[in-house]
Amino acid sequence: MKRARIIYNPTSGREAFKKELPAVLEKLELAGYEASAHATTGEGDAIKAAKLAVERKYDIVIAAGGDGTINEVINGLAEQEYRPKLGVIPVGTTNDFARALTIPRDSIQKAVDVIVENHTKLLDIGKVNEQYFINIAGGGKLTELTYDVPSKLKTMLGQLAYYVKGIEMLPSLKPARVKIEYDGNIIEEDIMLFLISNTNSVGGFEKLAPDACLDDGYFDLLILRKTNLAEFVRIASMALRGAHLEDDHVIYTKARHVKVTPEDKMQLNIDGEYGGLLPGEFRNLQQHIEFFVPKSYLNRETTE
Repeated sequence: MKRARIIYNPTSGREAFKKELPAVLEKLELAGYEASAHATTGEGDAIKAAKLAVERKYDIVIAAGGDGTINEVINGLAEQEYRPKLGVIPVGTTNDFARALTIPRDSIQKAVDVIVENHTKLLDIGKVNEQYFINIAGGGKLTELTYDVPSKLKTMLGQLAYYVKGIEMLPSLKPARVKIEYDGNIIEEDIMLFLISNTNSVGGFEKLAPDACLDDGYFDLLILRKTNLAEFVRIASMALRGAHLEDDHVIYTKARHVKVTPEDKMQLNIDGEYGGLLPGEFRNLQQHIEFFVPKSYLNRETTE
């Protein structure tokens, strides 16, 4: 019998997963898995739990939580000699990675069905210095709002909490001098932010990196040049409908390898969490982990 290890954040999504755990375990058992679960106890615990699942040679690992939980599980699996297949049950605030894979976000049981149906695909992940990311890495003042939002506010308001915090931060946005090297090119100028995206969904914006592909070995690199507040607000509204890429203030390209060196102190955002300080070297690990995906996602990939 195959073995499944669930790693879940008990506080994610108003504790929704904890309530449905017995039904999830039952569904996995009926599908032929010997299933067990680990509730995370704090920051970094999902990394340890994932590494233990690797050591114990579980057939599949299931990450249940928000993008932060998925990130930690990835950090436990990446570059290990043995890597279990990975399932995702989204119960966080934005669930960018699940959104990109079209995994149902409105029903925990539907997300479990994706795993039970057993359609998989090898997908890229990112590495920056000695950390890994699945969705996005970036820098610039505005990228800090994703981990500046208090968890209680996130639980109460969901994604609206990010908009509230973003509006609050607008007056303090200032450009920063950086040197960005990518695949033999160099940009050295004042920027508002940079994003290195693995998927098309960033902070709930599905059109921020519209050409992102999860298995091509490339990141989508988006740089916002120095702007004033009015220009910034205009470009942000354009980004909601995917019209920002033609703007002169935006640099948008694909890259396998990116190196970012700021002139002054700049924080690194990794999958919505604080990832230390830059500089950083970003590498794409192509088709590195096998994920459970909906059949509709595979069909969409073949028709595009």
